Amino acid sequence: MLKLAKLLDQVARNVGRLAGWLIVPLVFIILFDVVTRKLDFTRLMFSEWGVHSGFSVSTMLQDFQWHLHAVLLLLSFGLGYLTNAHVRVDIFREMLPRRKQAWLELIGLIVLGIPFLILMIKFSWDQFYISLLQNEGSESMTGIPKRFIVKSFMVIGFLLVFAAVLATIMRLIVFLKGSQSESDEAIGDLSIFSDQSTSLAEAQRAAEELLMKEKAADALKNQSTT
Repeated sequence: MLKLAKLLDQVARNVGRLAGWLIVPLVFIILFDVVTRKLDFTRLMFSEWGVHSGFSVSTMLQDFQWHLHAVLLLLSFGLGYLTNAHVRVDIFREMLPRRKQAWLELIGLIVLGIPFLILMIKFSWDQFYISLLQNEGSESMTGIPKRFIVKSFMVIGFLLVFAAVLATIMRLIVFLKGSQSESDEAIGDLSIFSDQSTSLAEAQRAAEELLMKEKAADALKNQSTT
């Protein structure tokens, strides 16, 4: 189970990291659009080109900006969940011990997370398919056509979140129900716990291990003396 969880985790993480590089062309496109709209000679040049081609450079650039922005966000949602970078309301959750946090996360994912993602994947697929059949384009006559391309990333994005959630569910089950070695391996890959409870649990585990070693040493000492 942990191997499958690791595979799903790696897919969501790698896609999210690659998508992060889209911020570079996005910044340059925004800068180029802003600068060229403020300069008279570029504005006139692009206007003349638009008259002959039927496309507006500024409108296409603005369409492309939100296309890249949407793709960047959608492809990084899975990574955001796996790294615990999303927003949480943790006022009461942070007070709970690690196992109770794990149970709370597991129940929430099964009862709320999975059904929600299934609905969103279905809704996203419908939006993509309708856009494909209609050959949907930009709302502006001079914008970017083929809007179904960017809408396909809604499906991909929610599938990546679904993969991240499945990986987390598998690791939580192993942590809660698996052996000690499996539990340690699973918890090492989980980022859902608050820092305070994590450090407290680690300190408690270290203290318990030290106490067990001291007891074992005392037992050996008593045996040797007898």
